[in-house]
Parts: sequence; C-alpha cells; structure tokens
Amino acid sequence: MRFQKDVRNLNIFFFLLVCLWGCTNPPYRGSDLLGAEDFVMDSYRIREGKFSILSMEGKEYEPFSEELLNEYQDVINNGDVLQIALYHPTRSDLVDSVQRIGSIVGFRVTDGCVHLPDLPPAQVAGMTLYQAQKKIEELYREQIRDVNVFISYKDRILRKVELAGLVQVPSIAVDGRLRLFEALSIAKVPGNANLFKSYVIRENSLLPVDLFKLLKEGDMNQNVVMRGGDKIYIADASSSTLMVLGEVCKERVVDLPDGFMTLRKAIGEAGGILASGDKSYIQIIRGNILHPKIYTLNWEHVIRLPSDSMLLIPGDIVYVAARPLSEWNRFVNDLLPTFIALDLITKGVNSIGIEVP
Repeated sequence: MRFQKDVRNLNIFFFLLVCLWGCTNPPYRGSDLLGAEDFVMDSYRIREGKFSILSMEGKEYEPFSEELLNEYQDVINNGDVLQIALYHPTRSDLVDSVQRIGSIVGFRVTDGCVHLPDLPPAQVAGMTLYQAQKKIEELYREQIRDVNVFISYKDRILRKVELAGLVQVPSIAVDGRLRLFEALSIAKVPGNANLFKSYVIRENSLLPVDLFKLLKEGDMNQNVVMRGGDKIYIADASSSTLMVLGEVCKERVVDLPDGFMTLRKAIGEAGGILASGDKSYIQIIRGNILHPKIYTLNWEHVIRLPSDSMLLIPGDIVYVAARPLSEWNRFVNDLLPTFIALDLITKGVNSIGIEVP
C-alpha cells in the first residue's frame, strides 16, 4: 500500500513537471472547462475499478459486503430430485424397487418430504444430504436391520446458477461452496469477453463484484459464494466502446472489453494523428453529449505522462481537430447521427430484466 502511494505521488509530481513543460494554449471554452490535471485525477478514480467508473457516470450501487464471501450449509429444498439407493444383504426386492425409481425418475421433494417404498413420508427439506441419509436409514431400521442408504442429487431445479451470453454451460449446480471464479471456469468464459459489461444478479439486484478484477487481476475479494437462483451474464467484447474522431488516420469505434483504455492506445488504434491535426488540442468528450465534460490536452501530456494516468472509459470520444472546437452546437449537429447510433449500440437491450451497468 505504501509503495502504491509513493508511486502515485511520483506520478503527480511528474504530471506537474509536464504541465510546466507543456503547451500553454487554452482549451475549448465549453460550459465545463477541464484540463490535463482533471483528466489525470479522474484516471486515478477509473483505476479503482468498475464501480468507481459507474459512480463517475452517476450510477450508485450497494457497497460490497463481506458476507458475500461466506460459505453456507447446503440443504435440500422443495422441488429437488434425490437419487436414493439402498443396500441390504437379503431384501433384494426392496433394494431393486428403490433402485428402479431412483434411476428412472428419482425422488422429488414435495411438501418437504420424499416418499419411499415401505416408509411413511420422510421429512427432508432443510436437511443436508448426510442428515437426510441418516434419517431415512433410521426409518428403515425400525423395520429392517442392517440397511444402508446412499443419497445424492439427481436434479436441482431451484439451486442452480443460470448463465447467459458468451458461455458454453447454461447452468451450474451450487453446493454452498461453489464460488464465482469456479463457476466462470466451468462456464468456459472466452478471453475476449467484455468483463466490464458482464455482471452477476441475485434476487433482481446487481451484485457489487468486479469481474475484471477477479479474472484479470486475481482479486479473490471478488470471489463471492454462489447461491441458487443467481444469474451470470457474460457480455460480448463490443458491448462497451469509445470513439476516436477527427484528424486521425482512421476514425473508428474502439471496443473496451476491460471498461477502460489508455489514451495513448486509443490514438494508436486510430492509426495516430495526421499531420493536419492540431496536437495542441487533443480533446476528450465525456458524458452527456448535450452537457459534456471536455478535457483538453496536448501531445506533451500524451507522450510524457504515464499511460495509466490517462485513461478513457466507455462512451468517451477522443477528438483531434485541425483547429480547436469553437462551436459545440455545430460539432454536435454534424456528429449527432453517429452519437445516436453509438448510444443505441452501447445501451442495447436489458438481458435479464434490469438496467445493464
């Protein structure tokens, strides 16, 4: 932690030096005047992860609770189907009867009970498999000595995690110990998935977990224990984007699967700045297009500041003009169709009935 603070202090000191060395041309005089210093400070917030970025966009979620990391005791519920088998040295009739039912349809838990041959209804809901096994053995041993019971799940309608999007496995059974990382490994999430736009839903609410931190940075503090009914959605790489426009080799939309990108890389994705571009005015347009935040930087900032102190987020527009923006309304009118198309693409449809973060 101390090392990170020292690095941050060095970066800020380095930034101040660059500001002294850099060009002094004034930025675009918009309604929200922001310069390189503001851009760097916001980049430090971006580095904190997904929910810090969402907070910058005006979206707030419940804070992470340590209880999400706690394992729980897995119990039998109504609707579960049990696989039950018996062993007895002489009662092959009873053993075969239970075996046939178990192998073909299983024993469904109804009103908290299972119904087995030669037994009254056995109450098993709320018990672990081991507890249910012992109870059924006790009931049988009231009539038959030396009987052994074996029990497992045949199907769990209500105790599964459902997965959608870029996954190969549509559902995974939970057991009180299954964690998010293991579930994603079983689901075979591809390396090009958009982890920023991917999410986990529990009881129709977004869980405050950052899949990028979990899978790309190995942050096990995000490795929550899964519960039955949880839903995981893994988004396509193009689900979040930014645009690079103006005097660049190739104006384009750039995918942001991680939820952020360095300014240097974004300019590189567009092939660099043309000779006709004004490197004194590299402008980043962020937020609502009618009332945007506009940061103005120059090339000295781009080449001298550390890359991870100059970060872009989904929806950002990097604009390099032959001259600085002077009429924002005209600029918006010229590019409004592009803005609208991008807005429709990035907001898309709500995959599981909630607002996609």
